[in-house]
Amino acid sequence: MTTTTREAPNHNTLTCYTRYKCRLPDCVERYRANERTRRRQQRRGEYRRLIDASPVREHVQQLLATGASPRAIAVRADVAGRVVRDLLPARRAGARTPRKYRVLADNAAKILAVTPDDVVPQYVPALGSVRRLQALVADGMPMIYIAPHVDLYPSYISDLLWRAEELDNHQVLGTTALGINRGYSHLSGKNPLRYGATRKSKALARSLGASRNWPTSKYWARFPDAIDDPHFTPEYKFTQAEILAEETRWLIETAGLTRTEAAERLGKHRSYIDRVLGQTDLKAAA
Repeated sequence: MTTTTREAPNHNTLTCYTRYKCRLPDCVERYRANERTRRRQQRRGEYRRLIDASPVREHVQQLLATGASPRAIAVRADVAGRVVRDLLPARRAGARTPRKYRVLADNAAKILAVTPDDVVPQYVPALGSVRRLQALVADGMPMIYIAPHVDLYPSYISDLLWRAEELDNHQVLGTTALGINRGYSHLSGKNPLRYGATRKSKALARSLGASRNWPTSKYWARFPDAIDDPHFTPEYKFTQAEILAEETRWLIETAGLTRTEAAERLGKHRSYIDRVLGQTDLKAAA
């Protein structure tokens, strides 16, 4: 029985030697040079086979937030797909996947070397970017102080927030989404006064966020995987009556039920449904 060796997809990493048994002179020399460096570091006590996975995990999550797939990251980094997947939280409800606290130093270097231009699509949905900017404003961070941390002009941030409320399926550049994600990771939960904001501008930003019911970064921290999910509707500062009214309107307008049928579906009395809808209509009018 004979086995065939697959052709290496590239000849610029060590895997062509170790995994694909490539013996081209340049590849052999690259492997030997790495071995010499590793032995030298071991003699000095500087060699670390495993390192902290936190910065690698954050880098992967930032790439994912801009539309990259775990497979695309793994292929570009030339690591096994499971290396990237093990850095991600479990998606299935109730799953208990162990959190990876350490990762091979070689794999970490490969993944960290992946740039947005390598894997990020040219355009991605703007929803996650908009929610992050809204959260920072709701935290009290004025747009003019957000701008330097996301590599955008304040006018662009303002335009993006207003247009996103009017347009469905709005998109932004993948690199723009990545910049916003990194800025959000740095600023979320921080005191705006530490970044140049005055007490007055902080209060104005908070007032703007509150007037539009924009969830804060503290709210999104409770749902870390939902901020980019178009199917997740934040129920931020909504009363139970308002949520019930919204569900009732959906049943009436989308499902075509009558108020009585909607009340039965929701397990409520028809008179209570009428009162809830009337209260929310008055509040919206005010």
